[in-house]
Amino acid sequence: MTTLTRVRQWIDSGVEVEDEDAAVDRVDWVRIVPFLAIHASCLLVLWVGWSPIAVTVAVSLYLARMFAVTGFYHRYFSHRSFKTSRLTQLCFAVLGASACQRGPIWWASWHRHHHTTADSEADLHSPRQKGFWTAHCGWFLTRRAFRPQTSRVSDMLAHPELVVLDRFAVVVPIVLGVTLFGLGALLEATAPGLATDGPQMFVWGFSISTVALFHATFCVNSLGHLIGSRRFDTRDDSKNSWLIALITLGEGWHNNHHRHPSATRAGLRWWELDPTYRMLQVLAALGVIWDLNAGPSRRESRALGRAA
Repeated sequence: MTTLTRVRQWIDSGVEVEDEDAAVDRVDWVRIVPFLAIHASCLLVLWVGWSPIAVTVAVSLYLARMFAVTGFYHRYFSHRSFKTSRLTQLCFAVLGASACQRGPIWWASWHRHHHTTADSEADLHSPRQKGFWTAHCGWFLTRRAFRPQTSRVSDMLAHPELVVLDRFAVVVPIVLGVTLFGLGALLEATAPGLATDGPQMFVWGFSISTVALFHATFCVNSLGHLIGSRRFDTRDDSKNSWLIALITLGEGWHNNHHRHPSATRAGLRWWELDPTYRMLQVLAALGVIWDLNAGPSRRESRALGRAA
């Protein structure tokens, strides 16, 4: 495959490619240049400095995009643990795409694959099989993982808007980055007292926020199968970790999730912090989503834990 074709895949994941079987598990260095560039751009903080407004925007975008990934990419698109309208699913799909973790079809297809093959040889991000770094981020940098497993997401392929978004998902974070730069420039001109500008707002609001979001969510695949406790005797190595739950809005209760994958709620005990579920409850109260599958009751979860 030519370098030009790899470059075209930066924008259009629908570009047809053919790889030799021996190459599919290698890191695709040309195609992942944008991923590496986002990390490198964080170093620009040494030049742009910081301001309260830039850090506030960074934290706010981290939380908003994390919720889109955990609540919709994961609990809705991957597991269908609640229902919503077509417009709402598109809105949160766009917000999720702004997290630079590809489109919802790609994300859901590989997550469904993970649950089917968890910690077996076929699981691309199993620390047991592949080691920490491959499980953490190396797996999706390969040519094998570039395409979604469409056979696992036929329900999503029925929505043309999701198909288009998935194919051109990178456009969303590009628009976000440009918007943040423009916002910073506007604030520099109209509110100089905030001490920010375009480059600073881009580095904090986009680069730093996105990289933090990357590695927090990646920890679920890697550390979520290595550290923590196990309430349920599942066939995989999934574990519960309060630290991972804290940085991912509740995804750290990974052993709970592997025992009850279709449940909207990951934290089964009162002390298991699960902000994503609480925010989904708010959306349900507002009528934006409905039919939440709360999973087992606390009493049932305790009984299941003792029986496991």
